[in-house]
Amino acid sequence: MSVQVFYTSVSGSIELKKHQQKIIDILESKKIPHKLVDIAQNSDDKDLMRKIAGNPTALPPQICNGDVYCGDYAAFDMAVEAGELELFLKL
Repeated sequence: MSVQVFYTSVSGSIELKKHQQKIIDILESKKIPHKLVDIAQNSDDKDLMRKIAGNPTALPPQICNGDVYCGDYAAFDMAVEAGELELFLKL
C-alpha cells in the first residue's frame, strides 16, 4: 500500500492551495513515499476519493493509504502537531 494525496490543480481558494502544499511539503521532508492524484484531471479519481473518504461531498485534499482512508487536512495537521504522522498514515 502507498500513501495517496487527492488534490486539485484547479482551485480559486488560496487556503486550499496552502493546505495541499503543506501536506506535500511535509511528506517530502520526511521522505514518505506518496502518490499525488489530481482530481481535476479525471472525474473517476474524484469519485474514488469520495468513495474512500465515505463522503459523497468530500473536497480535497484527502489522504489515504491504499484503500484505507486516513483523513483530511485538519486530521493530517493534528497528527503532525501531535507527532503521530506515521500512525495517521497507517505506516
